[in-house]
Amino acid sequence: MSKFNTARAPAATSPVRGDATPSGVTYEGGPGYARDVRSELFLLAVTNMVGEHTFYESANARDTRYTALVRAATLEDPQWTARFLRWLRSEAHLRTASLVGAAEFAKARRDAGLDGLGRQVVADVLQRADEPGELLAYWTSVHGRNIPKPVKRGVADAARKLYDERACVKWDSAARAFRFADVLELTHPANGDTPLFKHILDERHSRGNPLPAELTVLRARAELMAWDAPRRRALFTRPDAADVLRAAGMTWESVAGWLQGPLDARVWEALIPSMGYMALARNLRNFDETGVSDDVARRVAAKLADPAQVAKSRQLPMRFLSAYRAAPSLRWAWALEQAIAHSLANVPELPGRTLVLVDTSTSMKMGFSRDGTLMRWDAAAVFGLALGRRCADADVVSFSDGFLLGGPHTKVFKLRPGGSLLSDVERWKSRGYFLGGGTNTAGALKRHFAQHDRVVILTDEQAGHGDVGHALPAHVPLYTWNLAGYQYGHAPSGAAHRHTFGGLTDQAFRMIPLLEAGKNADWPF
Repeated sequence: MSKFNTARAPAATSPVRGDATPSGVTYEGGPGYARDVRSELFLLAVTNMVGEHTFYESANARDTRYTALVRAATLEDPQWTARFLRWLRSEAHLRTASLVGAAEFAKARRDAGLDGLGRQVVADVLQRADEPGELLAYWTSVHGRNIPKPVKRGVADAARKLYDERACVKWDSAARAFRFADVLELTHPANGDTPLFKHILDERHSRGNPLPAELTVLRARAELMAWDAPRRRALFTRPDAADVLRAAGMTWESVAGWLQGPLDARVWEALIPSMGYMALARNLRNFDETGVSDDVARRVAAKLADPAQVAKSRQLPMRFLSAYRAAPSLRWAWALEQAIAHSLANVPELPGRTLVLVDTSTSMKMGFSRDGTLMRWDAAAVFGLALGRRCADADVVSFSDGFLLGGPHTKVFKLRPGGSLLSDVERWKSRGYFLGGGTNTAGALKRHFAQHDRVVILTDEQAGHGDVGHALPAHVPLYTWNLAGYQYGHAPSGAAHRHTFGGLTDQAFRMIPLLEAGKNADWPF
């Protein structure tokens, strides 16, 4: 008789682990489950914009907890932490959190008297030309002017790789505390005697040396800067205007300053061929308001909808929702719908019946950044509705706590066959599915669970009524998608059909099919 290979074989495990019983309370007073260092760090990092308040945590408290967790994980498992920070920048697309994490990784290693890894981690997370200076600015503001060799060498490696003429035009500015020349002088990149690096230093110190002939982009830009105002405007009557701007590395921001006036349709049409993906998505309203032609708009839309361009752009799914809301015309709608679908390619198609609960309590009505254009409940709705549309049979429910109703406040969202995700999110917003109030997750589970095959909850986990992990039969898989990264969760995680994921991308959704196939799921890096 088989003892192990039976229908009741142990449930698959997932990487976010913590206490099996409550060891604290959530911010709303419900049973709270602590997690181990790596798990708490993961859930915080993948939702952390750094320097931003959340509903329950000040920016300072949140950032202090983050740096403490990075240092603890670095000492506990440096190889894991190094892989995680690289993934955080490259796949989770969180620039500032990975940059701060790399600096604190190097600081923890240095303080412990340990050698190795710091240089590589720093170099790995610096992937845009403004980031070497950004990391040095962070280090000197937090840890002082004494910069250790691993940090200097990692920054130097990145600068040597990232600094070119176009980067110089785009990112080297007197508005920054650390200019390219400051980075070079502090870190001394190997083989740094290139014509470009020499010019950067000459310009910083006003040496007046002529531009080297090899620097064709900077020479073209210098020529444009010497033109008078009428000649600048006249450029846009020429058929080669786009080529002239591209050759000089002129971005739309620099052209706006160069012209000292508004950008009309002709200017935008000359700029569009050389604009990056993010710049195009950000300027759809400008294209419409200035009357960019339909032919040019079709080319923009094709680029926005291209799956390879979406992947290359590293845009978070919510950026497409933001672009959709900002664009006044519908000529971008289908392209943005395709783009957000490509960015959510890892959201699985799940068989059977799925209950999707979307937390729209007041604590989820917090912006990810200071501009406040996208809230945590926007992200919850995007992911929840995307999952609902992929499932064979899904019930999607918005929930909070009805203080005056004597129980949870819930509202079932009717998915329309053949509809679009972006229009669903806007219908969610316009039809009152963002509820506000407290967080009665256990009550919503008890009200809406009806022998579903699984439950997925998108939430900040700060439940205030009952133990969420025990509000569901133990054999039913409960997947919590954490969108805030607070210290305590609302349920145990890691085994026994209770799993927690998190983030602002679709990366961790890949774990659900693995777990349901009986396979243990590891970190997504």
